Amino acid sequence: MADLAEAQKRIEKLRAEINHHNYRYYVLDSPEISDAEYDALMRELQQLEGQYPQLLTPDSPTQRVGAEPLEALGVVEHPLPLLSLGNAFSGEELLAWHTRISRLLGQASFDLVGEHKIDGLAVALTYENGRFVTGATRGDGFRGEDITQNLRTIRSIPLAVPKDTPPRFEVRGEVFLPVDGFHRLNQEREKEGLPLFANPRNAAAGSVRQLDPKITARRPLDIYIYMLGYAEGGATPATHWETLEYLKSLDFKVNPNNRRLPDIGQVESYYQTWVEKREKLQYEADGIVVKVNQLDLQQRLGDVGREPRWAIAYKFPAVQGTTRLIDIGISVGRTGTLNPYAILEPVSVGGVTIRQAALHNEDDIRRKDIRIGDTVIIQRAGEVIPEVVGPIVSKRTGKEKEFDLLEKVYDKEKKRPACPVCGSEVLQPEGEVMYYCSNAACPAQAQQRIEHFASRGAMDIRGIGENLTATLFQKGLIKDIADLYYLKDRREQLLGLEKMGEKSVSNMLDAIEKSKNRPLARVILALGIRHIGEETAELLAGEFHSLAELAAASREELMSIDTIGPKIADSIMAFFRQEENRDIIRRLKEAGVKLEEKPMKAEVLPLSGMEFVLTGTLEAFPRKEAEDRIKALGGTTGSSVTRKTTYLVVGAEPGSKLDKARSLGTKIMNEAEFRQLLNQKG
Repeated sequence: MADLAEAQKRIEKLRAEINHHNYRYYVLDSPEISDAEYDALMRELQQLEGQYPQLLTPDSPTQRVGAEPLEALGVVEHPLPLLSLGNAFSGEELLAWHTRISRLLGQASFDLVGEHKIDGLAVALTYENGRFVTGATRGDGFRGEDITQNLRTIRSIPLAVPKDTPPRFEVRGEVFLPVDGFHRLNQEREKEGLPLFANPRNAAAGSVRQLDPKITARRPLDIYIYMLGYAEGGATPATHWETLEYLKSLDFKVNPNNRRLPDIGQVESYYQTWVEKREKLQYEADGIVVKVNQLDLQQRLGDVGREPRWAIAYKFPAVQGTTRLIDIGISVGRTGTLNPYAILEPVSVGGVTIRQAALHNEDDIRRKDIRIGDTVIIQRAGEVIPEVVGPIVSKRTGKEKEFDLLEKVYDKEKKRPACPVCGSEVLQPEGEVMYYCSNAACPAQAQQRIEHFASRGAMDIRGIGENLTATLFQKGLIKDIADLYYLKDRREQLLGLEKMGEKSVSNMLDAIEKSKNRPLARVILALGIRHIGEETAELLAGEFHSLAELAAASREELMSIDTIGPKIADSIMAFFRQEENRDIIRRLKEAGVKLEEKPMKAEVLPLSGMEFVLTGTLEAFPRKEAEDRIKALGGTTGSSVTRKTTYLVVGAEPGSKLDKARSLGTKIMNEAEFRQLLNQKG
């Protein structure tokens, strides 16, 4: 009896917590915990209710979906409930689900369909006589918010479909904000002094659930339709996969990454593929959804509670977590910037223990109102440095402390702010956000300049990363970027380094030698001139054709180039004025690094006037190298397929660009044809 009473207390507490977080997530679009932490609370409640079924009540969060709709938007009754999905967090749990439904069906062999579980806002779209008449949110599963006018602003939702459809039918989909659109939206909100969205899901939900459709219309929302809810008075396909193909034929947007999977083993392979490639997606996905393909089998399996037995969400490892911000430290970047970073109580995010995270700059910290001692949301994306998304203000105790960078680096003996690495004076150029170390020879800057020079987007010297650069620097084998090209004279010393055998040294020296012939734009980018990114480097290379010409350019000549203003022009001139930099360039030239390109008139280049878009993975060379070769032959590259695209180059595992190219009639070539074109024209 004591166990039952204790279980009831815990269940009541869990329900209160989950209801609170449901309200924060679904109604306020302002979560306090990560998805993984929410899932853990829900799983514990489900386990306790399973262990003590007499304590299960109809109003438990496990028996409902989402939260109550906002009455201000109007309410729509769902003829068929929009159910939530059960979750699997491991291959064993996925297999257990498959075993359960196999036993219920009396057969172990049946088709499945794998789809991405997009982190957006679930909606139901109703069509009558081929016209879109009602759009609603999931709400509590039975009643949703009427967002018809807002959904009409999403261009990927057809307002009318062919007449040969059932007189009345409903499709269900996920509205989302593409990652690029999310970043643009936050940039605009930052300029306007508005609070930033924590993630694309919150941004999508906040965009759709507006009382003013004009606000929704200004945001680049998109949708993928994932099922037919119901159809009245018309025949429909017999399988889920055929239904998706049918919906595509009606001009509904269906995710091209969906796959028909013959068995549970293929599901695991599909899952692992997207665990590795999820960061390449243009939308946020927190797992895959696995569905039984045959609709008659779905009907036989039915639902349990508020979850269909015939589908399950197989979740990806978590990429967000919450923890406490212990302190804010300061590091020095390759251009001398003083960069604040978060020192955290260790937290596991996506299987990786995070102790530090990026904070960008002091203005960003103030704008997000991040304080030392806050409970903060941490986000990790692939191999990118984790970042602090923002504080959870509702968890503040009043003991949190605001951050002041100059106070943090203040040297009491020198009675002024000082670089934390070399102790030199700290400066803030007029009109800039960042503070800088004034010492160009600061060791922290030198080492990071070498890392940048060797990085993939710059000179692409394979094998020279952060750890090896630090070792070479500490052993005195290099002190600047030019020294890399003289390492061949120190082969014996290289062989004496830890983990540097004959093959490793040879590979590194070969990579250094190969880098001597990189395009001029890559060399300009690799030098690490402040404010010079990839596009500006290409502009400069196209205008001046050599480092000598660029170094001799006047301020007026530089500013005559489109997109180059006084800040960039002054930065270029300041770089070439420094004696140390001129000496580095001299030694690069003596080592045989190509510092000039023969100018050619664009109209005589073989690919002039052609635009190429690449999709999938190319085997022969990295995408960056492929783009460089296109540009060297006068062509241009695009990020998306449009009517201006001349060719779509398709590598292994292409994305949605292939479907777009086919719909527009764009010419498509495989990698072999692409290589042949480059060899013919080059």
